[in-house]
Amino acid sequence: MQPVLFSVLGLDIQTYGLSKALAALVGAFLLGRAFQRRGYSKDVAHSLVLWATLVGFAAAKVYYLAEQLPDITAHDFAGTGFTWYGGLLGGIAAALVVARRNGLPIADVAGLTAVPLTVAYGIGRLGCLLSGDGTYGRPTDLPWGMSFPNGVVPTDVPVHPTPLYEALAAVVIALLLTRFARHVRLPVVFAGYLVLSGAARFLVEYLRINDSTLLGMTQPQLWALVSIAAGLAVMLRAARTDARSRSRGDGPPAGAGGTVLDGTEAAVAGGR
Repeated sequence: MQPVLFSVLGLDIQTYGLSKALAALVGAFLLGRAFQRRGYSKDVAHSLVLWATLVGFAAAKVYYLAEQLPDITAHDFAGTGFTWYGGLLGGIAAALVVARRNGLPIADVAGLTAVPLTVAYGIGRLGCLLSGDGTYGRPTDLPWGMSFPNGVVPTDVPVHPTPLYEALAAVVIALLLTRFARHVRLPVVFAGYLVLSGAARFLVEYLRINDSTLLGMTQPQLWALVSIAAGLAVMLRAARTDARSRSRGDGPPAGAGGTVLDGTEAAVAGGR
């Protein structure tokens, strides 16, 4: 593991930060392509990613600091201490503002962001793995167990490389959503993202070292359940709407069977 890739004029270029920058760039590229295929402005997509990234990182840090209370230290304000769900909430809030200001349908924007967000998450998790930031799992004697003696949070004991598990899950989820988007409306694509990403995080938490907070579940697992429930609620509502449309003879729902996200499939498949 290599937390610092190289130095420029005395400034350390960290693997963790570089991976997050790469995730934002790839996410912006994929979202721009998806927006163009839908007839929306690519520049708006890039603006959305920029603001979602900035606000998301700030929210992730605030959430992390809140988790450390009342034992917060000066060290907590630096380093790689960020919480994904805090970042997700902040990013969603920023995306809503950008979409509203540009007169874009929130449901369309949500669906279009599903695959880029998943790919970006996978890239970010690879950065966590390479930097050894402490988000790895419990000790294991499995042959693919990894130790992080030079990581940001070092350990000489082989542990589950849970960031790698999540990165691989992100590839699978992105491919599933890309195919899913050909047959359903965009809000349902985002609902699929909520369900699949929530399920992946819920399961991987059994291998992580986070403390349980309620009913034997960790805080990320509780957020994952909220994500899954929200996704299922959107799917159920969409199914009822489609059933009413069919009963009135309105034909297939708008947006179903399209190829909105086809441009992302090759990019995702090329990263396997």
